[in-house]
Parts: sequence; C-alpha cells; structure tokens
Amino acid sequence: MLGRPSVGRRRLIDGIRWRVRTGAPWRDLPPEYGPWQTVYGLFRRWSAMVSGRRC
Repeated sequence: MLGRPSVGRRRLIDGIRWRVRTGAPWRDLPPEYGPWQTVYGLFRRWSAMVSGRRC
C-alpha cells in the first residue's frame, strides 16, 4: 500500500476533543492524533453536517 498509514477514526475524534478542550490552535495538535489537517477536515465536515451547511 502506498502513502501514509491511516489514522483510526477514534484517534481523530480524540484529536478534536483535545483541541476543543484546550483551545489550542489546530497546528499545535499533538502528532498522536494524526495530521492536524486531517483532524480539522473531519471537524469541519461534522460541523457543517450538524449545522445543515454544505462543505
């Protein structure tokens, strides 16, 4: 398989929870949660879905 190994969905959600709890910038997300861009993308999609907006 090519590319980076995937990060489990649970770790991405934990990354979102860490960011919301600490209020730190997305770029300061610890590496154990995966790339900050991936975690932020999931957060944006979830946030848009909850508010009824399109991505």
